[in-house]
Amino acid sequence: MAHGDGISRREWLTGAATAAAALAASPVQVLASTPDWRVDLFAPLPAGNGSMLGVPFEKHGTVRMAIVGTGLRGRSVLRELLAIEGVEITAIADIAPEKAQLAVDMITKAGRKAPQVYTNGERDFQRLVQQNDIDFVYTATPWHWHTPVMLAAMKAGKHCGSEVPIALTTDEAWELVETSEKTKRHCLMMENCCYDSSELTVLRMVREGVFGTLLHAEAAYLHDLRKILFENKDEGLWRRFPHMERDTNLYPTHGLGPVAQYLGIHRGDKFEFVVSMSSREAGLTEWREEHEPKDSPKWRETYKAGDMNSSLIKTAKGRTILLQHDVVNPRPYSRLNNLQGTKAIFNDRPPRVYIEGTPGGERWTPLADLKGKYEHPLWTSVGEIARKVGGHGGMDFIMAYRLVQCMREGQAPDFDVYDAAAWSVPYALCEQSIRKGSAPIKFPDFTRGAWKTSAAPQGPATTP
Repeated sequence: MAHGDGISRREWLTGAATAAAALAASPVQVLASTPDWRVDLFAPLPAGNGSMLGVPFEKHGTVRMAIVGTGLRGRSVLRELLAIEGVEITAIADIAPEKAQLAVDMITKAGRKAPQVYTNGERDFQRLVQQNDIDFVYTATPWHWHTPVMLAAMKAGKHCGSEVPIALTTDEAWELVETSEKTKRHCLMMENCCYDSSELTVLRMVREGVFGTLLHAEAAYLHDLRKILFENKDEGLWRRFPHMERDTNLYPTHGLGPVAQYLGIHRGDKFEFVVSMSSREAGLTEWREEHEPKDSPKWRETYKAGDMNSSLIKTAKGRTILLQHDVVNPRPYSRLNNLQGTKAIFNDRPPRVYIEGTPGGERWTPLADLKGKYEHPLWTSVGEIARKVGGHGGMDFIMAYRLVQCMREGQAPDFDVYDAAAWSVPYALCEQSIRKGSAPIKFPDFTRGAWKTSAAPQGPATTP
């Protein structure tokens, strides 16, 4: 087990090798005879074990939660959960006892019962998931541990959710889907950006027909993380390593998740194929030259990932999506979050919209001017407390609140394992496309055709 505040490069590589070995030994394998980037696109799909589309949670009077990974992100999630009625934190796990103790202190200071604590090595989460008084396991570990924790939780009969991305290979994504279907446990990717105020306002406008026929969207994670990546603590201890291992879009979901909910992916449409290319690498190398002492061991590192990854996704209904990633150059933060329809267009940062026929001609209208009519019910009902308590402007609280609401009321989750797999798999598919000279790479159909007829809603209801 690992956490966001301390993992060495050796631990990273050892964990990755262990996960790969576990996959190789698993009876649930998809095209495992070839490397992930050489997947046979015409191989038969796995048979499936009953769809999880639209399957509701059983009702819970109290939602009993466990958290694996209590570093910076894990404790942030914990803060949100402690502010929500009807939640009990029954277990936590981390490889660093001092981080686990910080989480315990947060829980007891909030007047709650101290949880069971698991700090006996990196795989102590395997003991945690066997604890009987757990309904949902939430992991906030480094990326390569997300899939192993989710698999362990489901096999122990627990629903589970992960920070993003939930899988780093196509095989991992398929194994999560197969295991969710076999165990009938939900496996969710906790994509907080789907719950931001602008994204949910635009979702409501989409569902009320403001945009007309949807044609094109743009999604990204554009964020200057150079200082964080080179820190000798927290995410700096592990998050730089993927840049040494793979040339791809390393973080696709923050932009892609909200766009997928606008387009109704897996609810009448699906991602069909992707074409990807990367620029040269320069940002990390130049930062190191300017900031790292010459005797730093980081000078032995070679960075493989290109600085700007740009990809185009085509959907089955003929929509297009621009997907980008750059975290190693100076820039204001952006997720792009743009949407074009036949009747209106939305551009984020700043959030603004133009609707055909608006008085004054083709001029942008601030999205805030339309929130009186289109703001999402979640934000009108708990937005005030979200802004006071929640991280990232309140969307973290809205995400946690909505998960607990679905579990307490016995509703289906807003997103499911198929969404988690499809939003994460560009990590692998973009790498394949780049290696093949930016060739189109087909998306797996994780729903096995159920997307064509699914009536299950995606995202929270947009009517009060």
